[in-house]
Amino acid sequence: MTDFSKRDILEILTTPTYSLITSARLVNMKKWTVRRYLRGYEYDYDQKRIKQPPVIKGSNIQEPYASFLDLIDLIFVRELLKRGFFLPTIRKALDEARQWLGTKHFGRSEFFTCGASEIALRLPKDGSMITLLTGGQSIFPQVIEQFSDKLDFEDITQYGFAKRWYPRGMDGMIVIDPEIAFGRPIINGTGIPTSNIYDLYLGEEKNIQPVCNWFNISIFQVQTAVQFEHSLCA
Repeated sequence: MTDFSKRDILEILTTPTYSLITSARLVNMKKWTVRRYLRGYEYDYDQKRIKQPPVIKGSNIQEPYASFLDLIDLIFVRELLKRGFFLPTIRKALDEARQWLGTKHFGRSEFFTCGASEIALRLPKDGSMITLLTGGQSIFPQVIEQFSDKLDFEDITQYGFAKRWYPRGMDGMIVIDPEIAFGRPIINGTGIPTSNIYDLYLGEEKNIQPVCNWFNISIFQVQTAVQFEHSLCA
């Protein structure tokens, strides 16, 4: 990524690329959940129209629906929910984090969790750790659990945003890189979208060897792509 300028990197990471359906499939959320987290929603209560703001603020209001960093923000929210945090707490913590970091996106290497009760942040200026929603209370690094082991982070801008996402982990062979194949999931090191492999696999009546020959990839790589696409269809 060293060939890119800061402006190039930010444009690549923040340009809306993914439709609502694709976003929901990739982050394993319902479409209505993605819509609510990115756009907010309204509902009637006690004869009043209540507006609920989005969890992820400032995303594009048109189609395509989400940028790469919007996807990363969504999986951060998803993982926080899995760890036992409640959505109102997440909203408040992320609003506070935006103030500390000076950016709307929180797909950054500064986020950590401490057990299942606290969300921590490493301050970019001096590297100190604080616990969100405590008024800036300090926390000891040795009790911190790093938030995500499925992301690579860029070092071109001052923000250190996520630049690649490995949905199955670093050793899982699948990577989503907004610089390659328009951000579609690919087999790492090949640039070949898993959807292309899967489509040819179906076209060959689920015969793997012709797919291997066509793309010049291994049986294991084909199987990995097929399994990944199956998981998105589920």
